Order: sequence, then structure tokens, then C-alpha cells
Amino acid sequence: MQAINDFILTAAGQPWVLLLVLACCLIDGFFPPIPSESVVVGLSAVAATADVPNPWLLMAVAALGAFSGDNLAYLIGRRVGTHRWSWQRGPRMQSAFRWAGAELGKRPASLILVARFIPIGRVAVNLTAGVTHYHHARFVGFTALSATLWAAYSVGIGLFFGQWFENNHFLGAVIAIVCAVGLGILVDLVINRIRGKVPVVERLKDPETQE
Repeated sequence: MQAINDFILTAAGQPWVLLLVLACCLIDGFFPPIPSESVVVGLSAVAATADVPNPWLLMAVAALGAFSGDNLAYLIGRRVGTHRWSWQRGPRMQSAFRWAGAELGKRPASLILVARFIPIGRVAVNLTAGVTHYHHARFVGFTALSATLWAAYSVGIGLFFGQWFENNHFLGAVIAIVCAVGLGILVDLVINRIRGKVPVVERLKDPETQE
């Protein structure tokens, strides 16, 4: 375990780790299997006690990557559509695309902001916004805000939980990641329960659900 902690600490202090964060956050905007949240939360948990990487710099890089990825997905949707690749043509993804298209016409701001915190949700919304030619300048503005909030939230979660595991960076990172996922689901459930709506997570599981 000590060897793992030493490796994590050494890697966290390397300049290339921020390039890794940027790449993960960018690709995650249009390819959900990339675990950008886990990378950002895990590194910020290490930063809580080791001071590397710099939390503010980590937040800025994560926000830049997320913003770039979301807007790249918009451009892909505009150029390519939602039927080019096999993973897009599945019934679940096609239902998600149809749902995202309908919601963009009714509540674009809240949809784009909330979807950023849900891997499959942001991909569906980003691509659909491009396909439907949603106003690009507005999309840029909304994604700038959502990327900043997402980066601040992810780093904040890591810093909070990481501070309790000064001597075990690996365990601190794991617990911070698990808590971040759990809190994200909980916040979605609470907000939508208050608003009397079906949670976004459930909508993405069954996008044809009606309000």
C-alpha cells in the first residue's frame, strides 16, 4: 500500500498530470466511458494533504477541458449527427437524443447545466444541441458556466474528503470518488423531488418517461 501511495504522490506532482486531466475532461464531453470525474476528484483528494497538483490550477484545467469537450461535441453533432457510429444508433441512445432534443426546446439552461454532471446526459445533450442547431453563442455561454461549476464541485469534493486521509492518498482518493458519485445522485434526486419532476438520472435510463 505504501508503494501505491508513493506512486500516486509522485505522479500527482508531475506536469503531465494536468495534461492528462485536460485530455480526460475534453474527451469525456463526447465519449462517456472516459472517467473525468474520477481523475479530477482523485487528484484533488491528493492535493488536500500533499499540495500537488495545485487545486486552483487543477480546477482551471478541468473547467477548460470540460468546456472544450462539450463544445467539440456540439460541433460533432452539427457535422456528423446522431446516427454515424454504432453506439449512437442503439435504441437507448436514440431515445436519449430524442428526449434531449425535446427538453432543449423547453428548458435549455437548466438542462445543459444539470447534464454536465451526468456522463451519458452531457453527451446526449451536447450532440443533440449541435444536431438541432441550438443557438451556438448561448450554448457556449451555458457550457462555460456548467464547466466551471462542475470543476469547482469536483475539486471541492476531493479536497473535503481527501483532508482526512493524509497518510493514505489512495484510500482518500477512492472514498472521495465514491462520495462524489453518491452526492451527485442524491442532489439530482432531491432537486427533482422538490420540483416534482422525474430525476434526470431516471430520464436517461428511460428517456421516454413523461413528466
